[in-house]
Amino acid sequence: MVNRIDQKFNELASDGRKGLFPFLVAGQPDLKTTQELIKCLETLGVSGIELGFPFTDPVADGPVIQNAFTQALAQGSSVSGIMRAIGEIRSQVSIPIIAMVSASIVYRVGVDSFLEQAARAGFDGFIIPDLSLEEAPVIAEKVKKLDLRLILLVSPTSPEDRQELIARTATGFIYYMSIAGITGEREKLPEELPGNVKRLKALSGIPVLVGFGIKSPEQVRQVCRVADGAIVGSAIVRRIAESIEQGADRDQTLVWVEDYVRELMTGIVRS
Repeated sequence: MVNRIDQKFNELASDGRKGLFPFLVAGQPDLKTTQELIKCLETLGVSGIELGFPFTDPVADGPVIQNAFTQALAQGSSVSGIMRAIGEIRSQVSIPIIAMVSASIVYRVGVDSFLEQAARAGFDGFIIPDLSLEEAPVIAEKVKKLDLRLILLVSPTSPEDRQELIARTATGFIYYMSIAGITGEREKLPEELPGNVKRLKALSGIPVLVGFGIKSPEQVRQVCRVADGAIVGSAIVRRIAESIEQGADRDQTLVWVEDYVRELMTGIVRS
């Protein structure tokens, strides 16, 4: 069976299209809403979902996502609950679902146990932002045996030898951070982004997606001119938080997010 991440990028390439991967916080404001959001976003045509496991000490996340993590944990979001929630809807959605999870969580649960639980639930790959490059090959081998993928991050400040090692180790795709530092919306993307992405693509035989700072259709369009797709996180998480603050019910929250993601989709360009 072909991994859903690989399958999706094969489909995109054959159609000459780029991908949009929204980021959601599992359990913001509750896991039922997360399930409904995933199903709704698939109907809009997104290429996959990056699902953040709430953590008390996130590494590269800005205040918007940190606050969402805190709220989700306060509502009782847990590893077992997230696994169960994805397992419940996996037969209803065909797009890839990628776990964004701290290495601390993976090691606390136990590497083999966490990966096997995720495979059974229906996750297709992992982004472990605080995983050291020295540990990555061991995790990558374990992930490969389960026919899952290990996505690694490259920042604008990553030296070329590190980028080469990441390109050899990563599977599924490489996550290029448009800016060094923490997540969050930006008015303007760095001028050096196109050149950096082109160099990274030349090193790697797998797709490259760009995240960090993307919030508008025009920024999605900019990214998709050079990369294989865009990841949008903080801007979506902020809209969910605002809907909660304004007392919106679940259906209203879904509409808010759908409208925004539909707008972002207009930035997807053909290659």
